[in-house]
Amino acid sequence: MTKPLIHPLAMDGKDPSILRGDPIERERYFSREFAKREWDQMWTKIWHIAGRVNQLQEPGDYVTHNFMRESVVIALQDDGSMRGFYNACGHRGQRLTWELEGSQDAFACPYHGWVWRKDGSLAEVQDPDDFPQGDPCGKLTLKEVRVDTWAGFIWYTMNPDAPPLLKYLEPMPELYKNYKWDERMVRVRWVRVALDSNWKFFSDNFNESYHTRTAHPQVPPLIDQDHFTSRYEMYQMGHARIIQLGRPSTRDLMPKNMPHPFDDRLREWDIDPAAYPDFETKVVQGWLDLKAAKKRLWKERGLYQYEHLTDEELTESPFTFLFPNVAIGGGGGESFGMHRWEPHPTDPEKCFYDMWTMAYPVGSEYRQRGIHQTLQIKEAPFEFLTYDGGRGQLNIAEQVTYQDMGLTMGQQAGWNSRGYQEPYLAAQETRVRRFHEVLNDYLAGNPPKPRSENVTLTNARAGEAVLKSVTKSAGVP
Repeated sequence: MTKPLIHPLAMDGKDPSILRGDPIERERYFSREFAKREWDQMWTKIWHIAGRVNQLQEPGDYVTHNFMRESVVIALQDDGSMRGFYNACGHRGQRLTWELEGSQDAFACPYHGWVWRKDGSLAEVQDPDDFPQGDPCGKLTLKEVRVDTWAGFIWYTMNPDAPPLLKYLEPMPELYKNYKWDERMVRVRWVRVALDSNWKFFSDNFNESYHTRTAHPQVPPLIDQDHFTSRYEMYQMGHARIIQLGRPSTRDLMPKNMPHPFDDRLREWDIDPAAYPDFETKVVQGWLDLKAAKKRLWKERGLYQYEHLTDEELTESPFTFLFPNVAIGGGGGESFGMHRWEPHPTDPEKCFYDMWTMAYPVGSEYRQRGIHQTLQIKEAPFEFLTYDGGRGQLNIAEQVTYQDMGLTMGQQAGWNSRGYQEPYLAAQETRVRRFHEVLNDYLAGNPPKPRSENVTLTNARAGEAVLKSVTKSAGVP
């Protein structure tokens, strides 16, 4: 097995000494003044996901992203480019469309009938001779936003001075260049859930796995989330990730008479789980055998997405946090989930959680590891759910995130309590404080800037100590 490649920009995600140690005061989770500062200094400066590239197939196809009180429309042009505009008529600001997606060559204002072409130019108005300053056609255009794409997603920013998208995401596009995350993937689940919690619950939650054994006891038999076998990384732009081994934890033993889910995983790749003399050998050697089987069998099974994956990418489970409110989970050449959480327009103690399950177009059915529910590999309709104590989203009850949602109300109550104390963080929770420090930098008007113009993957010296410790604990030869 080849050693994992550590990016030269990676900072040790378990080393709190490289942070300032900014306090995490409770007011940031419920203060309206703090939420206003977030809007002014952070939300209007970053890149947002608006939709998916494959939603725009023909000129005139568009997607709409409604964020807090703002709305942006991104439309496909005749030359194949994408252009984005604020969803507000240039006459007096009326919203032009309320649809999440659609197709039309022009947007007609429902108030005074002004018609705007898909390129943002004004096509026609009522009574063009009645304007003292002259006919607005040929003069006015909709106000534009910058648009780009990555991983099959359409991104936009309201900030004309923001770094280019690929620099803003640095170094994630390079780290995931072997994965075929593109417009061919199918969104087999498209869900939004309304929750009674500040949006930062999920930024905190997805920057640590310390809660897993308590909140998600079904996960360790599938993914080794032990802190001593996992690799933690933080990056300049506020992004972070954890790379966990795609095999069971050796310290979470299931009852001997209970079928182990890892056995099914091995059988799926023609490996006999009974061939190993004991559980630990099955975990460590079976994990290596799984890598070899994937490299040997991917082509005959039509799994095109495996073609360029490294040993690590063939089995491990990376979970990536993209500052400030997007996470991408999944690995091993399988599907991935895009998780996004956004603040409520007016109430800082409410938020919306988006879950998109992205599957490769292989076969006709998809089933996520550890989940019994089977989904058809076809584009899913949009579902809006209200948490309602868990009663409003029973159709996603098997998802790990469903268990996370069950913690939101208790956490929000704790943030409001006079009993709240400065968090006493484990080393594996270092990324939580890092998130808040980057947020603080935005609020201070000093957002992070990309470090490099040309970055290449290497076994960087800065990461060697961490890599040596992790591989030894994992039993890697």
